[in-house]
Amino acid sequence: MTTPGVSATTVASVRRALKKGGTTDRSAAMLLLLGTVIAIAWANSPWGSSYEAFWETEVEITIGTFSAHLTLHQLVNDGLMAFFFFIVGLEVKREFTIGELTDRSRAAVPVIAAIAGLILPALIFLLLNANTGQADAWGVVISTDTAFLLGALAIIGPKFPARLRTFLLTLAVVDDIGALVVIAVFYNNGLQVVPLAIVAVLLVLLALVRFLPAGRGPAYTVLGFALWLAVAAAGVHPTLAGVAVALLIPVFPPRRTEVERAAELTRAFRESPNTAYARAATRSLRDSISINERLQSAWAPYIDFIVLPIFALANAGVRLDPETLGAAVSSPITWGIVAGLVVGKFVGITGATALVRMLRIGRLAPGLTMPRIAGGAALSGIGFTIALFIVGLAIEDEETQDLARVGVLAASVISFALGWAIFVVGDRLRPPVPIGKVLVRPFDPERDHYRGRPDAPFQITEYGDFECPFCSRATGSIDAVIDHFGDDVRWVWRHLPLETVHSHAKEAAQAYEAAALQGKFLEMARTLFANQDDLTTDDLFEYARQLDLDMERFAADLRSPAVIRRVEDDQLDAEMMDLHSTPTFFIGGKRHMGPWDSRTLIRALEASRPAPEPEREPRSDATG
Repeated sequence: MTTPGVSATTVASVRRALKKGGTTDRSAAMLLLLGTVIAIAWANSPWGSSYEAFWETEVEITIGTFSAHLTLHQLVNDGLMAFFFFIVGLEVKREFTIGELTDRSRAAVPVIAAIAGLILPALIFLLLNANTGQADAWGVVISTDTAFLLGALAIIGPKFPARLRTFLLTLAVVDDIGALVVIAVFYNNGLQVVPLAIVAVLLVLLALVRFLPAGRGPAYTVLGFALWLAVAAAGVHPTLAGVAVALLIPVFPPRRTEVERAAELTRAFRESPNTAYARAATRSLRDSISINERLQSAWAPYIDFIVLPIFALANAGVRLDPETLGAAVSSPITWGIVAGLVVGKFVGITGATALVRMLRIGRLAPGLTMPRIAGGAALSGIGFTIALFIVGLAIEDEETQDLARVGVLAASVISFALGWAIFVVGDRLRPPVPIGKVLVRPFDPERDHYRGRPDAPFQITEYGDFECPFCSRATGSIDAVIDHFGDDVRWVWRHLPLETVHSHAKEAAQAYEAAALQGKFLEMARTLFANQDDLTTDDLFEYARQLDLDMERFAADLRSPAVIRRVEDDQLDAEMMDLHSTPTFFIGGKRHMGPWDSRTLIRALEASRPAPEPEREPRSDATG
């Protein structure tokens, strides 16, 4: 069932667009790599001198009496990269507000691993460069290139990478925060008091923009550009203005009132098409999504496919002549960068993850094994973008910059090869366990919703979809199974909304979870199955009223990060087990294949009963 007025083809195309993250990652990484290759080829061609000459071309920016003189290289690194850091800031704000980092226990492992992956590389670099006069360049080795990291993961293509990708994204956000702090604190040009005061005023004005009734976009643009100029004048790298603007832009999950308002205006436009309704519906649809998410969606493709490749083209053009390579082989700064990125990232992230698990400070999601973490840690040594960026900030001598760039490029190649070996060769030497035969997440009475007693000897786990008619019919089978076994059976429900065919299934699953937070998951489940053709947002709220739920709490929980993650966790478990249909049952911890009528399920449960231990004959104590 789809939204009225929206074709199934349109809905399917939107969903395909939302699911093509791996393809986008691969394309962005390949374009970044292409920019790198072109830069290196250009710098080492017979026309190599034109590479430096081109990027040193002066550009003059004049606004009234104000004028600024920049080279093309500075325009890229100080100007275009401000947009890159803007997107980084938006992602950081979103993750801390409604994303992975809102759940501190869930984020503990990648956060601690990221911190170790920041500190250990810097220590290794300092150890190798303490007496070289280049110790200040330790910031080059701290950061992971998120675009290359995700692109490399997509290129290698390990099976079912969703959980690993989420882990690495969380790690990369913390990594980016660390890099931004380092750039702001350690790589400034000396702070100027008056421009800093102007920066403070502009930040206050930016924070107040959200309260404007209209014109927020132009206001952010004008104040953001003014902040960029003020930050540069204050002695801080101007790219950090992009981060500051991003952190002051609000982010929130879609609010029910705005969503309903957008639906009303869309219906009005369908009934009476005119420009007034069209403008109002467009504005209402736009306002139902936070500015943060709209900007990420709008700007991320330009950053991935234009800004970063141009940055690579402007910064990766290191001369690889025999003299430079010979100097790099014996250069402590080159080896410090290689060791810091390759060894420091790998050992820091893998070791910290193992330690956190051992101390039980946090735990990995199902399917995230230590070999998977090790492969991701190896790829984290690809420190391309911010590493090259800090090279220009930390090192003044051009020849030394070339040696550092050789180290960054070498570390990126080695890290990719190491990650590939861990993922591909490791799987060949130790084939993964067959997928889908065993339940990946054991029963957890603190997490799972179930009927029966938690210590029941029999367990049946169902992955289902509230819009699936077969799941509705299976409810009767489950009732018969429970009648047969009584308290000796435990039924566990987990979500597998088939979004490509059931447009309301995921929100129905969220309604179930929101009801569960008020102790009425079973009542909501029965109501949803009884009304499978009516599962719109309005319908879900009506069912909540019928169940006497606290409506304000239900509305807040329905689209809360915790509820969405809960449903998506079950979806990721199902993906790892290669489940594609509903209902899917597990008897005990093993996949049930075949019919799911009550008699078949009862026989399967009885067959899963552990065989009793044979009685031992009493031992004779006679001595004869």
